Amino acid sequence: MSIVKKRLSPEESRSAALDAARQILIEMGPQAVTLKAVAARVDRTHANLLHHFGSAAGLQQALIENMAEFVTTTIRETVLRQRAGDQNPREVVDLAFDAFDTGGAGALASWMILSGNEDALDPILKAIHDLVEELREGHSDAEAPLEDETLQLTLLALGDALFGAPLTRALGLPRSRAREIALESMIASGIGKRG
Repeated sequence: MSIVKKRLSPEESRSAALDAARQILIEMGPQAVTLKAVAARVDRTHANLLHHFGSAAGLQQALIENMAEFVTTTIRETVLRQRAGDQNPREVVDLAFDAFDTGGAGALASWMILSGNEDALDPILKAIHDLVEELREGHSDAEAPLEDETLQLTLLALGDALFGAPLTRALGLPRSRAREIALESMIASGIGKRG
């Protein structure tokens, strides 16, 4: 008896491939995100993925764009909800740290930079820039500049994702210390003080 593959729309097929690529990224690292690995994960052919993404670089670029959209949308919604009264700056810190750590953005960004493909990060950088511009409205002048807060939180989250576990062990600090530092900084700069 032959097994019939479920027919997916082009959008569903592309989405399934991106979900699989993200899972491979998280489980095995960025170097494992290949067309062959993703095709096997979604039970599709290599040719099918070439049709959707053009190349492995196209798949990686689409993955970066997808991750950037997800992260900035989630952070945008959280910040806007906090401005409406549900102020919990820890939630923003945790979202940023999780995106770079367990979400795989730190590993992917580092891999792109170290492999000389820094231009591949343009979607992430543009998404962050656009988010800061959007959130500028409603940002109090009494707070630290939004660019400074974003830079500090992003660099702390990225550094923690890449080097936080061994460094905190070496220093005898709790694993969560970088998150705590980021939270303390946000509160000191005015986040969470409004109300």
